[in-house]
Amino acid sequence: MNSAVRLPFPIRWQVWTIIFGAFLGLGLVKFGNPIILDAEIPVPSNLSELWNEPWPAIWGLSAAWCLSTAALWIRLSSTRKGAFKWQSWRFWLPLVWFVWQVAAAGHSVDATLSRPTLAHFSAFLLCWWLGCYLLPTASWPRWLLIGILVALAFCLVRAANQRWGGFRRDRESLLEGQRTGWTNYPVADLAEMQRTRMLLSTNNALIINPLVLVKLERARVSGTLVYPNALAGALLLLLPISILLALRETVALRPPIRFLVIGVTLFLGLGCFIWTGSKSAWLIAVGQVGLVLADRPWSARWRTMAITLLVLVGLITFAIRFRAYFAAGATSVSARFDYWQVAWHTALDHPGFGTGPGTFMRSYAQRKAPEAEMTRLVHNDYLEQFSDSGFPGGLLYVVWVGSALWLSGRTTLRHREPVRTALWLGAAAWFIQGFVEFSLYIPGMAFLGWTFLGALTNGDQSLAFSVTDETSPTSTPRRLSNSSASNQAPRKPS
Repeated sequence: MNSAVRLPFPIRWQVWTIIFGAFLGLGLVKFGNPIILDAEIPVPSNLSELWNEPWPAIWGLSAAWCLSTAALWIRLSSTRKGAFKWQSWRFWLPLVWFVWQVAAAGHSVDATLSRPTLAHFSAFLLCWWLGCYLLPTASWPRWLLIGILVALAFCLVRAANQRWGGFRRDRESLLEGQRTGWTNYPVADLAEMQRTRMLLSTNNALIINPLVLVKLERARVSGTLVYPNALAGALLLLLPISILLALRETVALRPPIRFLVIGVTLFLGLGCFIWTGSKSAWLIAVGQVGLVLADRPWSARWRTMAITLLVLVGLITFAIRFRAYFAAGATSVSARFDYWQVAWHTALDHPGFGTGPGTFMRSYAQRKAPEAEMTRLVHNDYLEQFSDSGFPGGLLYVVWVGSALWLSGRTTLRHREPVRTALWLGAAAWFIQGFVEFSLYIPGMAFLGWTFLGALTNGDQSLAFSVTDETSPTSTPRRLSNSSASNQAPRKPS
């Protein structure tokens, strides 16, 4: 180990990092709806709603700004301030992107959609900078992941409850309500279900939306997030580090307790991942496991055989698991191609500033086929950027994400630390899923993804949990020796 000065890890940074991790975990539980639907999320009026229902996104955005201010104050009041390195691309490239979003919002076709979207962008941009500059650089996952993994466990328990009876009870309750003329439902609940199109008015009678019955019958879980594919994205992001910690950080426990922790982690994590029914996430997960196998210290022959077997088993299981979906015509795939085509034509028609952040639904309403189902987002974070903020905004976003993944990936390969590798695999998978989903526009997910990616671009410090001599963000960065580095259900608006 080199002779760099070692300073104790300041208690104020431990406390701040734990609080920040709790905030990120809270986002997973309470801010799981798209930002453009925030106007439809009512403020909880009692303790029951506060516990069970999603919260307005402005609460989360305000918390992100307050935590950023607190971190900056701690940083500036430290005795050894170090350098922020404002000249880095990590500061200027995202800032230029955000300035362009502000300009695009000035040309928005619907300011009521662009204003909350812009506020959301500012909040996850702060999370990126917190990860880049203000997260404690020595073993920060140790403190940050406490709140995040507790929240993930809560989300997965909620998802398991949905699978093991929640959806069935909801379906039976709706059918009973329809049979009895909805006499067992309060008027306010009926009005809310009509607003969210769970119920349809036909011939002066209320009937259950057939699509709702189909969804309840399929029992695809979403936990505390807006819909199943969002939960699949959360598991792509967090399951690698969760499994790693369950395997490596329980060695000192008694075998029965250790096996219980590992078993519950695998059962809830993998079970809920399968129950989401996400096709794209399945294929991305196969890629994640393939990268893990490719990094094993085996001979090239054995690695090739293992990866080949993984791909064959993964694809065969995929075909069997989703055969009914493809037999029915893979409607969501064709719908996505329709969204993407409209987004691309919108970008061509508005190449400079787009139609404004978060406004794709206005373009799609004008261009979609009469028989096509309405959507609010493109289901592709990258195309949405081109559609909403023109080619400059889209290209800046692609360069930003690509640069961050590439550089953090090179750092991960150089360090080969299990914790860093698991975090990078999760972040990379989540951003890849952005090609077919809209997780960028879900506050709780965007806060997590951008914090992780921002922190991973700082490759100066070991992330191994076994490091005991930690430094603060205000100390001179040091690199450990190779031997040291190697240890280590909410309401869902339609």
